[in-house]
Amino acid sequence: MKIVQISPYFPPHVGGVEYHVKELAEGLCRRGHQVSVASSCGRRSRDFDFISIPSVDLFYSPIPLRLPSLQADIYHSHIPSPLFAYLLRGARPQVVTYHNDVVVPRDVNGFALPGPLAGTLERIASRMVEPILEEAQAIVATTKSYAETSPTLRRHLDKVRIVPNAVNLSLYPRVEEKGRYVLYAGRILNYKGVGNLLYAMKEVQQSAPDLELVLVGEGYDRPRLERTAAALGVRAKFTGRLERSMFIDTISRAEVLVLPTQSRLEAFGIVLLEAMACKTPVLAFDTPGVNEVARCGGMVFSSRKELRDRILQMHEDEPLRKLLGERGRRAVEERYSWSCALDMMESVYRDAAERN
Repeated sequence: MKIVQISPYFPPHVGGVEYHVKELAEGLCRRGHQVSVASSCGRRSRDFDFISIPSVDLFYSPIPLRLPSLQADIYHSHIPSPLFAYLLRGARPQVVTYHNDVVVPRDVNGFALPGPLAGTLERIASRMVEPILEEAQAIVATTKSYAETSPTLRRHLDKVRIVPNAVNLSLYPRVEEKGRYVLYAGRILNYKGVGNLLYAMKEVQQSAPDLELVLVGEGYDRPRLERTAAALGVRAKFTGRLERSMFIDTISRAEVLVLPTQSRLEAFGIVLLEAMACKTPVLAFDTPGVNEVARCGGMVFSSRKELRDRILQMHEDEPLRKLLGERGRRAVEERYSWSCALDMMESVYRDAAERN
């Protein structure tokens, strides 16, 4: 098949969706498909064609100025970025991966965004997404629980197919000996729940003063959150962005990985799979999608107090950590490998072509 993947961003731009699209494109190429990737930024590959889309950035999202003429057997867009997906209106057959609901953060680059304005932007973006989903021959969601609780996807469940995110298992070592630190890996932003994690760690370190918090990533809230950590007296190390090999070493040696995000912007949490692939147990906030993944190799929490208790429980119970680590690795091998994901995506493409 000749397949076009269209995504707002692409590596080296950092993000879960970006690396998902890259791995998907490379995997499809290995299976003999002819793949092109169209994006606002990215790096050319020897495996697939890269098509640059002129764009300007606004509110975390690139606004495309034009789309080159594309010919393909399957047009696969990745949203939310309604303006990018909108460029494919009329293209058939079309597959849309709905990575998460349209949610506008209440602060942008450190400036508070009035609630009514954020709500208005969300409604406008959601209305733009609707005709794209209506036109699509197939809609891909990454978990059943997220699709069923999405106010947008609930109207299109007859077309929704579940294809989970995946990781390349060969990249992640199974490390038995863990360090004495709790790990957060992601953008350093307030809406990601980093502040709540800092407050929970203040109480954790009162009982376990040797347990450090390591935060990997960058974000405009980092200076503010570093000041919060210092004011609370939390022993925390902000590493910034790490090279891939160093990141994998860090996640493989963590005692536990925490994903504290409560927002529906976090629909899956690929970082959970990365930790589970290394037999590192995980803790995640109990939200649809994320909870489905986290329970495969860890536990969920629904309050700051429960987060504190779960971290201490993990710290004090090594057999539990090992049990959850083994369970998580097995889940990745059986359900979240790229071999499984590519099989499912090829099936979606065949069905979409038949519906056309």
